[in-house]
Amino acid sequence: MRKFDVLILGSGLGGMTIALQLAEKLKVGLITKRELRDGGSGWAQGGIAAVLDDSDSIELHIKDTHVAGAGLCDTDATRFIIENSKDAIDWLIKMGVPFTKDESGDTSYQGYHLTREGGHSHRRIIHAADATGAAVIDTLAIKVAAHPNITLLEEHIAVDLITERSGDTSRCVGAYVYDKTADRVETILAPFTVLATGGAGKVYLYTTNPDVATGDGIAMGWRAGCRVSNMEFIQFHPTCLYHPHAKSFLITEAVRGEGGILRLPDGTRFMPSHDERAELAPRDVVARAIDFEMKRGGYDCVYLDISYKPAAFVKEHFPNIYQRCLELGIDITKEPIPVVPAAHYTCGGLVTDLDGRTDLANLFAVGEVACTGLHGANRLASNSLLECMVLGKAAAHAILQQTPQPLPNVAEWDESRVTDPDEEVVISHNWDELRRFMWDYVGIVRTNKRLERALHRIELLKSEIHEFYRNFRVSNDLLELRNLVITAELIVRCAMARKESRGLHYSRDYPGIDTNSKPTLLIPENKK
Repeated sequence: MRKFDVLILGSGLGGMTIALQLAEKLKVGLITKRELRDGGSGWAQGGIAAVLDDSDSIELHIKDTHVAGAGLCDTDATRFIIENSKDAIDWLIKMGVPFTKDESGDTSYQGYHLTREGGHSHRRIIHAADATGAAVIDTLAIKVAAHPNITLLEEHIAVDLITERSGDTSRCVGAYVYDKTADRVETILAPFTVLATGGAGKVYLYTTNPDVATGDGIAMGWRAGCRVSNMEFIQFHPTCLYHPHAKSFLITEAVRGEGGILRLPDGTRFMPSHDERAELAPRDVVARAIDFEMKRGGYDCVYLDISYKPAAFVKEHFPNIYQRCLELGIDITKEPIPVVPAAHYTCGGLVTDLDGRTDLANLFAVGEVACTGLHGANRLASNSLLECMVLGKAAAHAILQQTPQPLPNVAEWDESRVTDPDEEVVISHNWDELRRFMWDYVGIVRTNKRLERALHRIELLKSEIHEFYRNFRVSNDLLELRNLVITAELIVRCAMARKESRGLHYSRDYPGIDTNSKPTLLIPENKK
């Protein structure tokens, strides 16, 4: 049995930020499903939105966020996060993140280049070429791995949170964690636990997310009694590379921000007929436009064209995209890029306050697993990494202000009544079925009938998966599937509750907008 001052589940930017903020004073256990750098944060290409240039303003960034969020952004959360954006960037610069310099001499912030992305009224995206997430994560990972007060446990996946009930209240005291290498479940206790497990893109057939994005923290928090909000708002990135040998490769928003044009297979530009902002419209608008054109024309994909720009410009701004596409036989300096929409970001999640606190005492949630209210009905490009840092720092501060309570006696994980699985095909089949019907029925465009069909299938899968979980030893695939089906149910139930089309949720049965719209809120049965 292991014990830490703070247990952090997830090693993306949120988890690393909290770990580094706390490790000077506390013993931190950092759990990651694969290796330290394998979280979703490292996949972020475009950059981090922040008010850095004197010609920009906090009010403009707030306005852009509210417009993209379609009226559902939480005012206090939005202002808090954006007001702290500059401090977050300064911290990363101090940590040594190699952001791209402005070689033109027309410096925007301390000599760094700022770009613009869809939905932003100003150039405010600080970036490291077209691989910002990787640059940030690589820099912080070196510091995390070297810190004596941070114990890194790779190849570990949480099974469930451990809670203690006293009277009418419950608190989190750690988690049961499956060690994949040793093939056993460990009991890990801590006065404070942080969920930084990322999103749930793998609930869909096509996604830009890494394989680890299986909604683990959302499902665990829900099972432990935490409320969930706005899960119907799944952001579909408009431009994922369409190629049989390219799995989940994202073509960053910044390509459109720097002049990329979306075209049909015959070369016709189509975005101006869908929105006056054309290619710079928010992601939900662009994704629906692409989905409409693909279905109308029966196309497998559309094309994103930046080839009319000078080759040197394209290679300088998008070196990683250029190289990856070239490996697949596509020279983006000479030809357009085939793209399709794909599930990208989970705007909803576990309800938290501005210190990252959930409904369960001593349990915090930071990043894509959480719902602060910043993103509303649609996340503005490059606000997500910012949220990870600002809320990560706030959660760390809140933890340091609390006096830890003594840990209770907790029973070890009991495997005495389970056996080895008899047919693993049950897991793989259910996994494939879930992701396919979520794509077909709960995708970019929804209907009541599609949602009802999805919920019916979810109920059947839940029963099968629960039976499997009760009778057989756990495995990584079983735990992820168990979490995915719960996350899928939360997405569907939130979608069924919203009787309008807003932001990322578009229903053919309710195409209008409800003037009294509010965030969707689900409450676990044990909390009603």
